Amino acid sequence: MALGVIWFFGGNKHVKDADVIKPATDQDLPLGKIFLTVFLPLFVFGAIGWFIPGNLTGSDSTDAFIFASVPVAFFYLSLWWKASKEDKAPIAALLSIFAVVIIFWAIFHQNASALTVWAENYTDRALPASVEPFAETFGMVQEVDTSPRPVPKIDAHGRTVTDAEGKAITEMGPHIYFRNLPKDQWPPAGKSLKLLSTEIFQSINPFFVIILTPLVVGIFNFLGRRNKEPSTPGKIGLGLFITALSTLVMVGAVLASHNGLEKSSGMWLITSYGVVTVGELCLSPMGLSLVSKLSPPRLAALMMGGWFVATAFGNKLSGVLAGLWEMYDNKAVFFLINFAGAMLGALAILLMLRWLKRVVLEHTGQS
Repeated sequence: MALGVIWFFGGNKHVKDADVIKPATDQDLPLGKIFLTVFLPLFVFGAIGWFIPGNLTGSDSTDAFIFASVPVAFFYLSLWWKASKEDKAPIAALLSIFAVVIIFWAIFHQNASALTVWAENYTDRALPASVEPFAETFGMVQEVDTSPRPVPKIDAHGRTVTDAEGKAITEMGPHIYFRNLPKDQWPPAGKSLKLLSTEIFQSINPFFVIILTPLVVGIFNFLGRRNKEPSTPGKIGLGLFITALSTLVMVGAVLASHNGLEKSSGMWLITSYGVVTVGELCLSPMGLSLVSKLSPPRLAALMMGGWFVATAFGNKLSGVLAGLWEMYDNKAVFFLINFAGAMLGALAILLMLRWLKRVVLEHTGQS
């Protein structure tokens, strides 16, 4: 990060001509008014969501987040409402994209929730003896044994049993990893089983980002030379479609493991991460590019902030969806719901594609 900052300041001389403060217009709000019309209502709405009797979504924090989102969403809609005739179309296009990509982030960021639960409890993480020394050197090993300890009690569908207050009921038993592992694969008494640490699966996505970026860029360049490269909005829609396919991979994992009654191969997770990474490479850079291309110059920073607001909404929705994990007896249903969401997002882009392409072409001269 320090090297990046040094590089940035060293290269400022090459971009100083582009660092121009745009003059204010009648549609612009003073900073003080932004605080009064956005940030103050945000905190007020958030407090209402937090302290409202009971809760609407099962969580006070989620209620607070949703309520606080209302003035932020209203602010971005007001940007479109107050915009000049020339700026209305690009702002509308960007707001439409923001609304749809929330679905992508809601699915993509389950790598830290539902997919991690699958890696922890349902994935075969046993290490070959030849790999153990290397893995131990880099702190990648988790040791588990069969000695009794308090563990969450589960029902026949693998759901945690709770008391009247919603707290998990515990019982004495071996480490939870052994619940769906045949006893002939358990280590002898007093011995431990060495597993690949669950968190290592979090490194699969960034690994694929590095490996697959040149390939995805190369494919688009190849198509571009033949005038067959998808438009920027088209790539975003393609990214959502590919993301939907990644959830079907996890449906396959559920079926192969008989709904988690047996351990599934780690290759299911690796494949799912690989597919969703391709979707990410089609969508995320293209979304940032579209914001840079379409934003009215004086609103570029605000619209870039809108992209990250959509990301935040998606992250929160991801947690809400993952919180429903134990509601489903058949875990394939959980992943099929994610599939349906991603496909709806891809369909929404498809229905808007002609309009989006026209707006991009009119305001940038590019597709």
